[in-house]
Formats: sequence, C-alpha cells, structure tokens
Amino acid sequence: QVQLVESGGGLVQVGGSLRLSCTASRSTFTMGWYRQAPRNKRELVASISSGGSTNYADSAKGRFTISRDNDKNTVTLQMNSLKPEDTAVYYCHAKRWYNDMDSWGKGTLVTVSS
Repeated sequence: QVQLVESGGGLVQVGGSLRLSCTASRSTFTMGWYRQAPRNKRELVASISSGGSTNYADSAKGRFTISRDNDKNTVTLQMNSLKPEDTAVYYCHAKRWYNDMDSWGKGTLVTVSS
C-alpha cells in the first residue's frame, strides 16, 4: 500500500483554474486522479505511468494536464477552464506495480461556482 497526501482543492469560479498535487510515500508504477460528483460513481479523470504515458477522460481532454515527478513521487493535475460539472471530490490514486492493489488518498473537494 502507498500512502497518498493530496492538496490543492478549493472553491473556484467558472472558467478558472486549479492545481491538484499528490505526494506518495514511495515510488509508484502509475498515479492519477479520480473524482466522484454528487450522486455519481467514481470516475477516472487522468492517469500517468512512471514512463510518462497519460490517459484522460474525454471530459478532461484539452482542459486538464497531468504530470509527475518520479524523483519526488508526486503527481500534479493542472485544471483549466473549469466548469460546474467538474465539481466533485477528487481522489489521488496509485499502484506500486501493475498488479498491485489500489491505493487512495482521502480526497480533496473541488467546487466550481458561477
């Protein structure tokens, strides 16, 4: 299991930007961000492997950018042009290796308001 600490959530206006960061207690194979909006199930927002391969939800493409620093065991999600539909609790996610169990942060709330 990997311990994950998230930061960067908060309240932002429609069209604004927010940056989420997550620090892992050890090196990881993949890291990413999921979100769970009210009355919805948890969904993938973006993920990135240790080699730099990225995966984005269709709703995030063109607006969000995920990156990582393997030396610091951190992953960052830059979110631009935020919409009310982006409002959710965002959870950092990681795997130590491809067949490892999932590790989750406690979540950070992002609220996009007009």
